[in-house]
Amino acid sequence: MNIFRYRRFGVLGGLIMNNYYYILLCLVAIANFVEALENGLARTPPMGWMSWTKFYCQMDCVQHPFTCINEKLYMDMADRMVEDGYLQAGYQYVHIDDCWMERQRDQDNRLIPDRQRFPNGIAALADYMHQRGLKLGIYEDYGTTTCAGFPGSYQHTKIDADTFAKWQVDYLKLDGCNISVDLMPNGYAEMGRMLNATGRPIVYSCSWPAYLINQPQKVDYQLIGEHCNLWRNFDDIKRSWDSVRTIIDYYDHHQDKHIPAQGPGRWHDPDMIIVGNTELTVDQAKVQMSVWSIWSSPLIMSNDLRLIAPVFRDILLNRRVIAINQDPFGVMGRLVANVGLIH
Repeated sequence: MNIFRYRRFGVLGGLIMNNYYYILLCLVAIANFVEALENGLARTPPMGWMSWTKFYCQMDCVQHPFTCINEKLYMDMADRMVEDGYLQAGYQYVHIDDCWMERQRDQDNRLIPDRQRFPNGIAALADYMHQRGLKLGIYEDYGTTTCAGFPGSYQHTKIDADTFAKWQVDYLKLDGCNISVDLMPNGYAEMGRMLNATGRPIVYSCSWPAYLINQPQKVDYQLIGEHCNLWRNFDDIKRSWDSVRTIIDYYDHHQDKHIPAQGPGRWHDPDMIIVGNTELTVDQAKVQMSVWSIWSSPLIMSNDLRLIAPVFRDILLNRRVIAINQDPFGVMGRLVANVGLIH
């Protein structure tokens, strides 16, 4: 059975074969009604593109002009999203990740984009996106510094939220490096309030529960969902099939806690879609795209849209699969059977 054949009611399913195992996926349509962050955003799982898993923190634009983190990279991806059908399919966010800023704040304690790599500034980049019908996402960290050592938002949540709003940013990913997990509940909630206070609609992605992976008793999805539109809750994805399988296994193991917590405006984020990178075969790419869609997870690609092969582009643009992901009920699929290598 082809995983890309679905029924839009009752049970959805499919069987995928690859070199590793068979997967049987089923989704029973049972709606969950949960309290969500009251900003009216992300009523369906966000879709877009993010730089991290493909390009990481490459800052040497002399030696690596095609792959370094600079404004041209994001403009190139925006052009591809518009011209190659991704925007029409629902992918609308272009996300800057870590390594976009200067090492120090300015004299007024405001964040500054790297002057060499982002010479026109973030506001100009946001304008570039908006002119094309896209939206701009940006990265920060609640800690004293980001994971890559740039200025964090600890004790600067208000000025950073105001800065992002002034730049016309549409989405904030807030990481959790270099801060005590005990400070995260108040800190992440504070940033959510500061974003809302700006009056600008900014989708809020939290990494809060991902830093509690060894303290699962502290993960309160009811509380997290009151402050965040989506959240990471497991390790970063790597460009490998083993990484995809590990995430699937983790989500299957924790589905009884995950499923009731999800719904419109509040989403579990198993991390980026790596379809289109050479580390996945075509069948493996279909598995990831299908499982993430059945989970109603954010579909945030991390690949090079300038070089992607047509077969992978077709997987990412499969409208039937995207329709499952974007179902307005936001139901998260449940693993209903696990027999040997059949799930």
